[in-house]
Amino acid sequence: MLDKKNFYINGKWILPSKVNDFEVINPSNEETCAIISLGNIDDVNLAVNSAKESFPRWSRVEKKYKISLLEKLYKIYESRWDEMTKSISLEMGAPIDWASSAQTTSGADHIKDFIERLKIFEFEKEFDNESDNYIAYEPIGVCGLITPWNWPINQIALKVIPALAAGCTMILKPSEIAPLSGMLFAEMIDEAGFPPGVFNLVNGDGPGVGTHLSGHPDIDMISFTGSTRAGRLITKNAAETVKRVCLELGGKGANIVFADADEKAIKRGVRRVFNNSGQSCNAPTRLLVEKSIYERAVKEAIEVAGKTDVDVAEKKGKHIGPVVSKVQFDKIQNLINKGIEEGATLSAGGPNRPEGLDKGYFVKPTVFSDVNNEMTIAKEEIFGPVVSIIPFSDEEEAISISNDTSYGLTNYIQTTDKEKAKRVARKLRSGMVEINGESFANGAPFGGYKQSGSGREGGTWGLEEYLEIKSISGWK
Repeated sequence: MLDKKNFYINGKWILPSKVNDFEVINPSNEETCAIISLGNIDDVNLAVNSAKESFPRWSRVEKKYKISLLEKLYKIYESRWDEMTKSISLEMGAPIDWASSAQTTSGADHIKDFIERLKIFEFEKEFDNESDNYIAYEPIGVCGLITPWNWPINQIALKVIPALAAGCTMILKPSEIAPLSGMLFAEMIDEAGFPPGVFNLVNGDGPGVGTHLSGHPDIDMISFTGSTRAGRLITKNAAETVKRVCLELGGKGANIVFADADEKAIKRGVRRVFNNSGQSCNAPTRLLVEKSIYERAVKEAIEVAGKTDVDVAEKKGKHIGPVVSKVQFDKIQNLINKGIEEGATLSAGGPNRPEGLDKGYFVKPTVFSDVNNEMTIAKEEIFGPVVSIIPFSDEEEAISISNDTSYGLTNYIQTTDKEKAKRVARKLRSGMVEINGESFANGAPFGGYKQSGSGREGGTWGLEEYLEIKSISGWK
């Protein structure tokens, strides 16, 4: 069992002001794999003071110095790749191969991309050729960064790296459910030689450390990734000090499959939901299928579910692992039962664990057909390997069903008609639209409309989230 009770504050690993043990559970076997400590207001104050004191110096360092440190961090990250992979697999149940190829890789990709964005970013420039006005981009200040358990290092990199690049100082609170990858990342920050106080880490839960961070008067910005419910609470708490709030919240993505979609479209979409055991906010969990191919779509979805193996995280292979916790497992089971109660057809999977897996938070890959958009499973974010298949008659109905949700993160379109794809994409109310399985480029903005959040992460847009814009006249 790992002892991980220390916090990283002002360039040192220190004991919390008051030890408050919390067990980190391995979701594959439900056994304790590590002990951390949950922080309190004293720990938050210490970390915030450290970040506040270091901000004047770090905010003024030259760009080339920040780049050199980030490039060193990237090399360290690569050298400790296997450690990061094992940490993620252990703490949140990602199968070891998937943890390496998707989870750990995502962190590396973001570090590398932000370095390139920083190299070309202009922090100062003339407003135009006609006036003597000048524009300066300046770091917003001390940032509180709250990250989730489902893509732990991905979200840490999406917040910490642009904050560092912008010249901000920060306090990171990784998810208490999956804190090990964040603590390993703090070790890398320390090894890279970032000045004391620039980066700080305090473990804790949302009601404790999360609340103290979002309401702290000396924190200038909160960046949070997590549930929409928690995002509302953070926004309310942050309002008292009118700090900037960047939110990446839930999703209930629609995957519109037209009759002229390519032959791999349906299976590709279902596999996309099952990836990461369904624990991705941008998963296309509502599979909207044109009526003329509906029966074929259901059959293909059932086939994918049947061929999706479920097994322990440490086992190599292309299976999916457990969901992260008992709380998450119970929530998914309740929603599966709700789907049955409300009259959806259970076409594959269903309640309880897969056969042969009596321990661990394993969920059967599940397919519901004959779903309508008023059912709970079509409205609520399940965050598990559950697909809901909904028929539609024509283009306008597909758009209407897709937009009939409080979320607006990612929608998907499958059609060989390029003009139709563009036409539909423009009408979908979401921050991102993926067409025909084409992945987004590194540095593309990530974020949503409506209750999926505010602000954008990734690339230049992600860097600008951590900057204030200063307008200056009479510069020349």
